[in-house]
Amino acid sequence: MKEGKVMLRIAETESGKVQGYPGTDARITVFKGIPYAAPTSGKNRWRAPQPAEKWEGIRKCYEFGPITMQKIPGEDPNAFYSKEWHVDPEVPMGEDSLRLNIWTPAKSPDEKLPVMMWIFGGGFREGYAHEMEFDGERIASRGVILVTVAYRLNVFGFMCHPEITAEAPDAPANFGLLDQRFAMDWIRRNIANFGGDPDNLTIFGQSAGGGSVWAHLCSPKARGAFTRAIVQSAGGVSFQYPVPRRRGRLDLKTAEQMGVKFLKEWLHCDTLAQARELDAWYIEKKFIESGMMMGPVIDGVYLPDDTSELIKQGKISPVPIMTGNTTDEFIIGPEAEDEESVTAWVSENFGPYADEYLDICRRIVDKEGISLRKAVSVGSFELGAQLALEYLKDHNRNLYYYIFGPTIPGDNAGAFHSADLWFTFETLMKCWRPFKGYHYDLARRMCNYWTNFAKNGDPNGPDNDGTPMPLWTPFTKDNPQNIQFFDEISMSEGPYSEKRAFLIRINKE
Repeated sequence: MKEGKVMLRIAETESGKVQGYPGTDARITVFKGIPYAAPTSGKNRWRAPQPAEKWEGIRKCYEFGPITMQKIPGEDPNAFYSKEWHVDPEVPMGEDSLRLNIWTPAKSPDEKLPVMMWIFGGGFREGYAHEMEFDGERIASRGVILVTVAYRLNVFGFMCHPEITAEAPDAPANFGLLDQRFAMDWIRRNIANFGGDPDNLTIFGQSAGGGSVWAHLCSPKARGAFTRAIVQSAGGVSFQYPVPRRRGRLDLKTAEQMGVKFLKEWLHCDTLAQARELDAWYIEKKFIESGMMMGPVIDGVYLPDDTSELIKQGKISPVPIMTGNTTDEFIIGPEAEDEESVTAWVSENFGPYADEYLDICRRIVDKEGISLRKAVSVGSFELGAQLALEYLKDHNRNLYYYIFGPTIPGDNAGAFHSADLWFTFETLMKCWRPFKGYHYDLARRMCNYWTNFAKNGDPNGPDNDGTPMPLWTPFTKDNPQNIQFFDEISMSEGPYSEKRAFLIRINKE
């Protein structure tokens, strides 16, 4: 059998040939652990990603690469996300981790299929590209190539220091973001050999991965690097009311001071060179002990300003954007149900707007039959996404907004943060939860919407049996609607449109 005539199992990359293997669906070829950049140990630690080393012969890409340095996933079997998907505390980890994984349905390099690049979440502290919910077979079965990408996290991906800035002023920070950006370029240079179209790349991510997508949308260094973007559960624009629970991004100087403190007080190092000689596990252990948080910073190079401000100004890549949130994630609200506690919370958090807000919420109570506490509570990611849409719609963007809130069985967590991942990738069969038939129907349709968007910027199209799926209309100034992925799918402004309009108004004043 001649290479590439039936299935594309061997492909050429700029570093050498790679061999994949048939997926569970033999029409899909899976390539695991392809290096897209050099190891990040030694002199490459706290440095922009460097080209991968070349190899001779054919590299068998049958196993995932090591995950990037982080707290051991699944170490606490009782933790919520350990039960959900961080099930393997023995997963290999190290600094030779800048690898990517490819699922392709192509039979030859000539097919020019659309490409999706997935950026995982985890608060820029944890997570990895081959968590079990990210299996790419169902996406690939729809004629789309999926690439999942590893990137550096926490102190390894986002530490700043005056010495780093001095030696590389053009790349002083945000190494985790630079890894992702480097992967985009790798894809554009190499994906044609896997049957992909380098000029049709959709980047998508959830939580910190979604925040990464916002960062790339806002970075002048990422203009033209991708064609479309999907932001899942990452907010968008910060807000004043209710009082925000999240800090804005640090500026470079402040982040450098944090890096100096970490090196001196926790690593007992006077120089960057000394810290680069330390064992990665030791650095990770000390970082966890320190309690510090490190993530993207405003470095004046990759991120010229906080993404929230850049979105407000419309300073983002002019590409179609899909964004959304789940209904039960990061809710800000009063702790107690009694009237006195609820009204006190509203007064504290809404100040001069408190009475007006209470009136609106009491009307919601009367109409929907919910508690006043629930009526006054605000989903921070939901409000952030809605504010982003409010600003972006003025720039005539091609925007699509969704809210995910079906009944999630197995516990009382509701439509929790990241619950939608099982549905996006249509991997419900890997989950411990007792999903029912309508959940599988919803997952199939959501995966269709996502892949349709990747193909042409429009999520609409037929279901697998050829019947039309519910129409998902763009979010516009005249039609500020969202598609609701609940137990059934529908378009709506939602039952709380008056509350939403109020929150947007006071946060824009």
